Amino acid sequence: MQLSLSVRIAEAPCKTRLHLPFEEILEVAAKNGYGAICMRASAGGVQSSPHQLEQMKQQIDAAGLVVSMVTADFDVPLNNEQGPDSLRDIEPSLDVASLMGCDLMRICMKQDADIPFARESADRAAERGIRLVHQCHTSSIFEQLDRMLEVVAEIDRPNFGIVYEPANLMLCGESYGEETLKRLTPCLMNVYVQNHRLDEQGPESLPTFCRGDVHFHHLPLWEAGGVDFHRVFSALSAIGYDGYFTIHQAEGIETVEDAHRFAARMAEFFYDSLVG
Repeated sequence: MQLSLSVRIAEAPCKTRLHLPFEEILEVAAKNGYGAICMRASAGGVQSSPHQLEQMKQQIDAAGLVVSMVTADFDVPLNNEQGPDSLRDIEPSLDVASLMGCDLMRICMKQDADIPFARESADRAAERGIRLVHQCHTSSIFEQLDRMLEVVAEIDRPNFGIVYEPANLMLCGESYGEETLKRLTPCLMNVYVQNHRLDEQGPESLPTFCRGDVHFHHLPLWEAGGVDFHRVFSALSAIGYDGYFTIHQAEGIETVEDAHRFAARMAEFFYDSLVG
């Protein structure tokens, strides 16, 4: 597996801007054992000029990194009602992925009516050598395993797949172990990780279609009581997954020093888990 760091670690809660300069996030990734950066619109997206995106790509190259995945607009990670809008006009988002030299782009789908647009967008993406993915995500039609596999089958495009995200599967009451990953294998294109501990009185909550509001605590990846990452690594090994493993933890980091400490500890956890 290849380790990737999402710019989300230094993203404001609004998900539209970063706490740290982009070049400092690149330095954090490069100096702490990451080979790739996961781009989001909070760093650069459809709202950015081509010149700005080209400059960012030059910075990424200079840091010795590649882009593992692009999320090109704000509404996709916000997972709001406008999240699927980019599927109605996918070309600007594809332009961002192309300028980033990345062949993987995340989209959002909220209802069955989005399926024909996703199919058409996948066709447009295929013309440019780009794959589209949907993350296992709350308040989407990719909450539960059976339904997400049905949607992938309905879209029926080889360049459309799924980002496995065990914490969101757990929030939706779904298994995230080996049997789940075996079923996802034919359409698995990326892995995202963060850690939550379920708690009915927890300070954080997310709405789901399948279970209503689910309360939880944010945890570091290495802390017990949330996602069983021994189980996750064992399952990924069992299916022979060798793609990107992206640290996607929402930390709200305020300083470069905090970012280095966090990224270093996460990388240590990743490499220790691979060996163990």
